[in-house]
Amino acid sequence: MVPGSAAVCLIVIALGSHPDLPFVLAGNRDEFHARPTRAAGPWDDHPDILGGRDLEQGGTWLAVSRRGALATVTNYRDPANRVTGARSRGLLVGDFVAGNEPAGRYVPARTAEGRRHDGFNLVAADATGVWWGSNRGGESTRLGRGIHALSNHLLGTPWPKVRRLREGLADDLDAPAATAIESLFDRLRDTRPVDDADLPSTGVSLEWERLLGPPFIVSPTYGTRSTTVVTIDHAGQLRFEERSFGPDGAETGRTVHSLALPRPIGP
Repeated sequence: MVPGSAAVCLIVIALGSHPDLPFVLAGNRDEFHARPTRAAGPWDDHPDILGGRDLEQGGTWLAVSRRGALATVTNYRDPANRVTGARSRGLLVGDFVAGNEPAGRYVPARTAEGRRHDGFNLVAADATGVWWGSNRGGESTRLGRGIHALSNHLLGTPWPKVRRLREGLADDLDAPAATAIESLFDRLRDTRPVDDADLPSTGVSLEWERLLGPPFIVSPTYGTRSTTVVTIDHAGQLRFEERSFGPDGAETGRTVHSLALPRPIGP
């Protein structure tokens, strides 16, 4: 069984790579369909925060604040090393965007807490830069210009789904902004299976490895619940689009929001 959590499961980030969009972040959130979720929008208890909401534990997988703080988190798939009584990884995102701590201090501090959470990759961004860190290895890193991708292992681990998305985005970087965004949504709906020989070995059954292999997952109980693309243009205008999906993989809704950021987010 794959544990559920308020987390994205596949992320690609392009920094300073598109002529009109210096910041691009896109990802899929995979989760049990029974887990209650609220679609992206302003939070009732923090109206200056925009993002989806995990209604089971109160966290989120991806959010941004009007002050110009953005964060997202993925699970680190390691079912043999679950933490009893672990704090929800989705709270890492909410704590950052609701607070005032710079990304360059927040990410190293949270990853150093180690066993307080099950395994995670945390990406936090603000005017000081875009930072990645994990409590399961690697040193917290400020991301530079270029394309960065990760799933449920450390940054840059070349799982097939990670390679597909990273290479696909690279092919779209010369396209007009609207075309590039729509292409990203299409690439994140890729359901092509992965050959068994190319699947990672993460401690789940072969059946689960096969299910989790492609970027977009479809099954009656567990699958891709939403796809999100966040872009920021040179004027500091942030666009946040989320598309939601049901157990059959069909789209069930979409939300689009815009924010004018007080300062740029990026490398």
